[in-house]
Amino acid sequence: MRLSKKICMVGAFAVGKTSLVRRFVDSIFSEKYHTTIGVKIDKRQVELHENSVQLILWDIEGVDIFTDLNASYLRGASGIILVIDGTRPATLDTAKELISLIENTISDYRIVVLFNKHDLEQEWAMPAALTDSLNIDKDSIFFTSAKTGENVEEAFQHLTELICPPEVVDK
Repeated sequence: MRLSKKICMVGAFAVGKTSLVRRFVDSIFSEKYHTTIGVKIDKRQVELHENSVQLILWDIEGVDIFTDLNASYLRGASGIILVIDGTRPATLDTAKELISLIENTISDYRIVVLFNKHDLEQEWAMPAALTDSLNIDKDSIFFTSAKTGENVEEAFQHLTELICPPEVVDK
C-alpha cells in the first residue's frame, strides 16, 4: 500500500525550516540563507510498517511582524512540524501563536515540535524547561540541528508514525 500525507513546516522567520527539509530530503546543509516566499513543496518516501509513505512537505514562509501564516496552506495537512530557533526566545512566542492558529484551522492533525540549531546550544537563550509551556507531548519534542543532522530523521519518522498508525497503514 502507498499512502501520501501532507506535512506543513511552520515557524517564525529564519528558524531553519528550509534547512531541515533539505537535510531530510537531500541529506545536505548549506550555510547560505534563502528566504522562502509563499510555499515550497518537496517529497520524500518513508518506509513504515513494511509500506511506503510519501511525505509531501510544504515548507511555508516564516512568520514575522510583516508576514502572517496563510491559513489556507494548512488545509489538508495530516501533520505539522513546528520549528523553533533555540537561540531566539521570541520564536517560542511565535510558536504558541501558531499552535492556536493551527487548532482553529484544521481539526485532525498531529504535531511535532523541533527546537532547531541545537549545534549552537552554547548560544541558546532559552532553558529546556520552556518546552513545558507548549502543552505538547514530550515524545513529540525534538532538539534538532539541520547542520549536523541531529534528530532530523527521528523527528520526521516520529511524525510519520503518528499520522500513519499500523491500523491505517495495514488496511
